[in-house]
Formats: sequence, structure tokens, C-alpha cells
Amino acid sequence: MAIYHFSAKVIGRANGSSALASAAYRSASRLYDQRLDRHHDFSNKSGVIHSEVMAPAGVPEQLRERESLWNAVEAAEKRKDAQLTREIEFALPRELDQSQGIDLARDFVEREFVARGIIADLNVHWDVGADGMPKPHAHVMLTMRAVDENGFGAKVRAWNRTDLLEHWRAAWGVHVNERLAELGVAARIDHRSLEEQGIALEPQHKIGPAAARMARLTRSSVLDTLNEEFVLTARAKGLAERVVIAKHALKNSAIPIVTLAGLDTGQLLGGAVITETIFAWPGLGRLTVQALLNRDFPVVLAAVFIFSVTYTLINLVVDLLYGWLDPRTRSRAAGA
Repeated sequence: MAIYHFSAKVIGRANGSSALASAAYRSASRLYDQRLDRHHDFSNKSGVIHSEVMAPAGVPEQLRERESLWNAVEAAEKRKDAQLTREIEFALPRELDQSQGIDLARDFVEREFVARGIIADLNVHWDVGADGMPKPHAHVMLTMRAVDENGFGAKVRAWNRTDLLEHWRAAWGVHVNERLAELGVAARIDHRSLEEQGIALEPQHKIGPAAARMARLTRSSVLDTLNEEFVLTARAKGLAERVVIAKHALKNSAIPIVTLAGLDTGQLLGGAVITETIFAWPGLGRLTVQALLNRDFPVVLAAVFIFSVTYTLINLVVDLLYGWLDPRTRSRAAGA
């Protein structure tokens, strides 16, 4: 069914982001970043079915080409914490085919952004979710400065207004519903919150796969421990249930939980390299990749050393926790 999703965020240097890296990732392309003197290559990324730079009339031809456009944006900004681009992301109805989804996105971008004098880098993604169903959506990177035949001018503060964003959110809902009606599709979307619609539902809580795995393990481990004889004995003595769980069950069921937490922490260290590189975030992972590209081997060795020491310390803490949680492990270690 069609769902409403429309979000906006600013991509800037304050968090280490690059307009070229962001554009390359969203368009699944390879772009050269003149400021950083490196290529951002995401050409192996799948799911991008349409990619286009849409510009107002009179804009220089070089600003209609993605690499030149975002290098010009980077060059126009001098501050180390400069805001580079505003990204709009919205969901496309599943009821539409790919060509209809592209037309829907293009028409909205042309009417709401390009008509205001904004250059828009539109990328339509047609991913497939875990349920096997399509997850069509669009990413639109918008310029933040006025532009004419001479290039970029001053930043337009009016484009930062909250009421303009609220207008875009409402306009997207109207635009989608009108198109669905034209195509004879019964589904509709609504930009209002559930409370504003008078629907007494709470938004779902999303905890992520790692946290969900931890929750499942905690539940199963505690349930297994509650069936142990020492827990049954504690209950037979008349201890309150909260005391039984807090003092006896939780501590004795924590070993597999601590083990998984240690493994997940190690995965976070490795994942930092990928995450920081993709999203151009500053950090040790991104520094390691840049050092490899520049063949700066002393920095690479230092980064590997830090990763290794950190992971070793994590395993040491896990082992120490084993001894505190279950004294029998200390006895077995001493006997060995």
C-alpha cells in the first residue's frame, strides 16, 4: 500500500560530509572531488533506476552536469562548517510502476524546486525490501544559493523557512493523491500525523537488528534460567519475584548476553570503516581508508594497532565479566 514519507536534512561539512560523496552514493556513480582530490566511487550500488540534474532556465551548462555542479557548490563554500546542500527524501507509491514513479517525482521536483530557482539532483531508487516487496523512493539534493548565467550567488535564506518545508510536505501528499486518482488507484496518503488525523495509534518503536538480536537472546536466556533448580528454590523460600529475577536470574543468564555484546562491539569497529567512508564522516575508519589510498603506511599501521588494542581490551573486559558473573569460571581456570 502507499505510505507517506517525506524528510529533509542539510548535508554540511560540520559532520565531515562531502557534496560529491553524497551525490555519488545517491546516483550510484563515480565522481571526482576537487577539494579532497579523490574519487568517490559507488558505481557498483544497485537499485538506482533514474538519475538526473534538473536546473532552471539560464543556468550555465556546466552546472547541469553532476560532477561539475557539486564541485562548484564545494568551491563556493569557504567555511569549514559550511552547509552544502539540502536533501529531500520521499517515498513513492508501490502501486505505480517504475516509469510512473519517475514521472511523479520529476513533476514534483520541477514544480516545487526548479521553478523556485533551485538546481535539483534527482535520483530515484527502486530497492527491494526484506519482504520481497519494492521500496521505491527518491533522493533530491538541492542547491542552497541563488544561481544565474554567471554561476552561484548569495545563499537564499527564504529556502530555509519552516513554513516552506511544511508547504512541501503537504504539497507532496496532494501531488501523489492527484496522480493516484488520475491513474484509477484507490490508495491515498496523508501528510498529517496520526494525532492530527484523529487516529489513536502510537508510532512503532524501531530498535534495529542488533538490538533486536540482543533482546531475543536476553529473553531466551532469562527464560531458561528461570527454570533452573536454584531459581525454583528461591521461589520456594518465599522471595519476591522481582528479587528472584534481579538477584538470581539476570546475573546467571548474562554470560551469553555479555558474549554477544563483545562480538557486536567488534563488528562496530569494522563497520566504522564502511560507514564513515560511505557517508564521509570523520573518524578512524575513514582515516584508515584515506591512508590506504594515499599509501600512508605509518598511519595505516597506527590505525590497525588502535583497532587491535581496542578489540583486545573489549575481550579482556568480557573475560573479566565472566568471572564476576559466574565464579565457577574462576575456579575452573584456577584448576586448569
